[in-house]
Amino acid sequence: MSRHAGPPRGADAPTVPEPTFAERARTLAYLGRTGTLATLSRRHPGHPFASVMPYALDDAGRPLFLISNMAMHTQNLEADPRASLLVTQPDWTGDPLAAGRLTLMGEARRVPDADAASARDRYLARHERARYWADFEDFGLWRLEIADLYFVGGFAAMDWVTAADYAAAPPDPLADAAAGIVEHMNRDHADALVAYARHFGGEPADEATMVAVDRLGFKLRLRSGQRLSSARIAFPREVTTAAQGREVLIAMLQQARAGR
Repeated sequence: MSRHAGPPRGADAPTVPEPTFAERARTLAYLGRTGTLATLSRRHPGHPFASVMPYALDDAGRPLFLISNMAMHTQNLEADPRASLLVTQPDWTGDPLAAGRLTLMGEARRVPDADAASARDRYLARHERARYWADFEDFGLWRLEIADLYFVGGFAAMDWVTAADYAAAPPDPLADAAAGIVEHMNRDHADALVAYARHFGGEPADEATMVAVDRLGFKLRLRSGQRLSSARIAFPREVTTAAQGREVLIAMLQQARAGR
């Protein structure tokens, strides 16, 4: 794998389970609503032309676009269907290079008539305001047929993901609840996060901030004096709902405070 080197770890350091890059890529695509579509310019052959592009996903995770024939990106696609869609982690406020991002590469084609109804429903469920122009004659649904993907999960986490692996990977079951869990823990349970870092991560943290959570665990950003670092903490069992997450986090805090 072409991953950058991460922080040094001891030879006996345990491996903390986490979702595969395919799962993380599928989750990021699911959470996003708008990406940057790169097409090949008709006016300037060979040059990439980037556009802001709202999208939705079909059952296989393929991006769906509702675009006008008059738009420059549509004219570019009519001439050459090759395109890429860049999706970045929504609502990220930290260092942009530490955020997740995903590039989906392939060919964009008009959605076949047989798939048009389901594609329309999926797109409008994600972009309700598009109902105002969805039936204009110059607008049509397009779909990116994915050939390959490149996922970056922040520093020291990046690799290619095959289209087959991406299509087979479901979004993380905590995807819709994760932002609320992170906000709640950082606002109301800063002391618990420090306890998790010290007991389960073996980190002498003075401060800890939760930056991500998924079905297998969560990631903390830590400060120990002037030293900044991060740690991933595993859940003792898989968590698939916000209620289960609350139960597990309470049990983990009790264990950390008891020193077990």
